[in-house]
Amino acid sequence: MADSVLYEVTDGLATITINRPEAMNAMNTEAKVALRDAARAAAADPAVRAVLLTAAGNRAFCVGQDLKEHVGFLAADREHGSSLTMNTVAEHYNPIVRALTEMPKPVVAGVNGVAAGAGFGFALAADFRVVADTASFNTSFAGVALTADSGVSWTLPRLIGGSRASDLLLFPRSVKAQEALELGIANRVVPSDELAAAALAVARRLAEGPTVAYAALKESLAYGASRSLSDALDHEDVLQGRAGASEDHGIAVAAFLAKEAPRYLGR
Repeated sequence: MADSVLYEVTDGLATITINRPEAMNAMNTEAKVALRDAARAAAADPAVRAVLLTAAGNRAFCVGQDLKEHVGFLAADREHGSSLTMNTVAEHYNPIVRALTEMPKPVVAGVNGVAAGAGFGFALAADFRVVADTASFNTSFAGVALTADSGVSWTLPRLIGGSRASDLLLFPRSVKAQEALELGIANRVVPSDELAAAALAVARRLAEGPTVAYAALKESLAYGASRSLSDALDHEDVLQGRAGASEDHGIAVAAFLAKEAPRYLGR
């Protein structure tokens, strides 16, 4: 991986760190490629049972597109009569969000500061968000005459409802941590100096949990978001069969009968 994104796997937990604190973790091309590749690597690695997505520094989680680089690309497009700049959505942002949302393992976002634009989208793509009390969220897109990307048009209304999502998209503003918790954007808010430990604890707990069941839960939530109740029930039947056949289910039942804590294998 590039220096702009750090990647480490320890005891079943993959930690992905956006590492451009001097630029408020804005996404230049190098960072976008590195984040895409890190998310895909975590998704494909059977040794990874959970992912922690976080960022360096204490000012920003990710403020989205690096506009300094973006301006140069727009100028080049105008000079050459091309429109390659916005290909970054298909080449980078969409694959990043797909990898995070579709991987069969839970993803925790440790949001240490401002999450704006695509950075907001990355946080929303996680399954659980631990947020510093000094952090904030901003859709930002309309503020630079752009529409939503990085999955925000799909994830945000499912978390907070269509009316509130329209408000935040049409009238971008800073949503502080406490309001984010009340809206349902944040799952947990902690003091900023406790964020790293708190996010790690959540991610570590998930990395030690029943991975097959977690994968089925992720899949069932995504499936049920756009299907009828009848279809969702049928799909739950399929997924429960998969989870019930896992080694971890057998371990859980045996541990329950023995009145012991289960020690899952992730399979």
